[in-house]
Amino acid sequence: RAYERERQAFRAHVIELKKPRRVHLGTIQTLVFENRDTIRFQIQEMARVEKIFTDDGIQAELDVYNPLVPEPGELCATLFLELTSDDQVREWLPKLVGIERSVVFRLSDGAEVRCGVDAQHASQLTRADATAAVHFVHFRFTPAQVAAFGDGAQLAIDHPQYLEVTQLAPFTVEELRADLLPDP
Repeated sequence: RAYERERQAFRAHVIELKKPRRVHLGTIQTLVFENRDTIRFQIQEMARVEKIFTDDGIQAELDVYNPLVPEPGELCATLFLELTSDDQVREWLPKLVGIERSVVFRLSDGAEVRCGVDAQHASQLTRADATAAVHFVHFRFTPAQVAAFGDGAQLAIDHPQYLEVTQLAPFTVEELRADLLPDP
């Protein structure tokens, strides 16, 4: 009930929060970089929609989504394959097997930070014949890479069937760098 009272305002907050955290790579891929508020919203919406009211049910949602709250030196993202037709699904999902390991930050000093996938996610969503349309990925940065990130970065996908690169906007770099730094 407490969430219902704050839902409208919190939803508006999260929609605005996600704008600089959403990065499009080409025509069918988008990454949304998560933080504590975006994940809190996801959990609360799942509990609301699925009518999860038990402590065990809420704990199950927390167990699924808490790994997407980044720690200092880490970025976590949801990778969406934005396929809007059955024809696109049939074409792209078989082509993009392994896409969840093909995202990389290219930093201004030449360093690269490749995404990783936790084992539980990989076992549930990775198949030999087709990929899933949604993946959860994380990036772990060294302190030197965090420092270089502040000077700008590119985000790239280097999957053999889908090669894309985009320069991150300064407001996106600023937003994500805040996630990489320890809380003051």
